[in-house]
Amino acid sequence: MATIPPKIKVLLSGNERLQKLKEDFHGKYGQMPLFYARAPGRVNLIGEHIDYCGYAVLPMAIEQNILAAVSVNDSQTIQLANTDSRYKDFTVSVDGITIDKENPQWHYYFLCGVRGIQEHLSLSSLAGMCCVVDGTIPASSGLSSSSALVCCAGLVTMEANQKSLSKVTLAETCAKCERYIGTEGGGMDQSISFLAEEGTAKLIEFNPLRATDVKLPDGAFFVIANCCVEMNKAASSHFNMRVVECRIATKMLAKARGVDWQRLLKLGDLQKELQVSLEEMLELLEEVLHPEPYSREEICTTLGISAEQLCENILSANTQHATHFKLYQRAKHVYGEAARVLQFKAVCDSSPANAVTQLGDLMNRSHASCRDLYECSCPELDQLVDICLQAGAVGSRLTGAGWGGCTVSMVPGERIDSFLQTVRERYYVPDARRSALEKQSLFVTRPGGGAAIFIEE
Repeated sequence: MATIPPKIKVLLSGNERLQKLKEDFHGKYGQMPLFYARAPGRVNLIGEHIDYCGYAVLPMAIEQNILAAVSVNDSQTIQLANTDSRYKDFTVSVDGITIDKENPQWHYYFLCGVRGIQEHLSLSSLAGMCCVVDGTIPASSGLSSSSALVCCAGLVTMEANQKSLSKVTLAETCAKCERYIGTEGGGMDQSISFLAEEGTAKLIEFNPLRATDVKLPDGAFFVIANCCVEMNKAASSHFNMRVVECRIATKMLAKARGVDWQRLLKLGDLQKELQVSLEEMLELLEEVLHPEPYSREEICTTLGISAEQLCENILSANTQHATHFKLYQRAKHVYGEAARVLQFKAVCDSSPANAVTQLGDLMNRSHASCRDLYECSCPELDQLVDICLQAGAVGSRLTGAGWGGCTVSMVPGERIDSFLQTVRERYYVPDARRSALEKQSLFVTRPGGGAAIFIEE
């Protein structure tokens, strides 16, 4: 695998979307783009809400992506436009980049990528740019449209400023800089966006970041279905609340084992510290944590800290209001899901005769854990998963952060047509709004390639 994002020469006459983007760019700015950048969305096959706990995940890039057409100038400004009229134009001075986390607009995600690369490279000044962005990833669908936009912007900024960074460095930088918008993610989305290769899923591991090919079974297809409930991670506290609950669970378990709990932030770090198996971590949490929610007072008493220290050192900005924390449930999901990821890869590697059935069972157990322990599903997702299973999927689960967005289902090839028809008739057709969105909401996907720069031949 090449270590830097590829630069690919393309004939625009053979690519309708790039040709249209070039025309839109010319219509907007009266000039031609210098280059194009692509960053794909992703579907996580298994391993939900565990990357930020330090555990491996198993996503693949999808064909839906963010594309940007870019020209470079010495105007000292960055001009942004979007082919989707819902997203307004935006211009900012290269010296005046600010990101408003209280107002997560599309252009702020782009500026996260710009600022992240600027800071990583210690660039005192940035090249001026004109950009037109075109996206085919449904927004707020759990397919990583926002992270793909951040990654695309990071790639654009690197190229516009004539720098070269490895895929790993770009992924790590873009994972960190998404925090400017207030999302405390774990790096899966950015990693697969840069490290993906066509035809294979990837096991993504962290610290250090690395990606291993995972060959999916022949004859099984992955189908994405959007439940049509939108969820914006940065605009609600659901996501960061789970991050905080896992952080507190880490500290409570560490204290019970006599480990220096103050420096530990992730459940995965605690397992490494104790040098025990995932099964033993599950036994430990059964022994130490109770299923009833923990109050602030109980947490402070157990850790021997003040309410002020809890707020300042452990809670995030948008979880300061929280009064109760489900530590047992969140940790149980994380350790169980981390084990399912490793089992999923092991089945793919060994390729037994009943591989598809085994993988489907792991996906189903993953959804149940997301629904019951992590509570990141919603009624529409649960309904859609049920319909997908009844329609012929061997496994179906929510994918992405949850609280809306998409399911991913594994469907044997011979059932694909009837599966799509049944899901269409039972989930989309009865609801006028869903029916209108169906074309972009229900599709078969295959592992796509990673981020790249395109230059017109």
